[in-house]
Amino acid sequence: MYVLREEDIQRIVDAYEKYEDIDKFAHDASLDEIKENEYNLNIPRYVDTFEEEEPVDMDAVKENIANIKQELAEVEAKMELFLEEFGL
Repeated sequence: MYVLREEDIQRIVDAYEKYEDIDKFAHDASLDEIKENEYNLNIPRYVDTFEEEEPVDMDAVKENIANIKQELAEVEAKMELFLEEFGL
């Protein structure tokens, strides 16, 4: 859930009052630019909000999965011992 906080509102008001471009937030589009976009005011046409995600270290993921499997095997072995003790 997204919440519009007081500081968010203030940032919007400041950007509007200053009529300036703010990277990934605001763009002061000229009327010619708006006409070029056929009066489409869709924000992504004017403001690039794309942020590239950090690459995933697949070797670290594989190592983490191997560690989890090892821990799971150890827990299952302990469970088997307890079950044997209880005669189950």
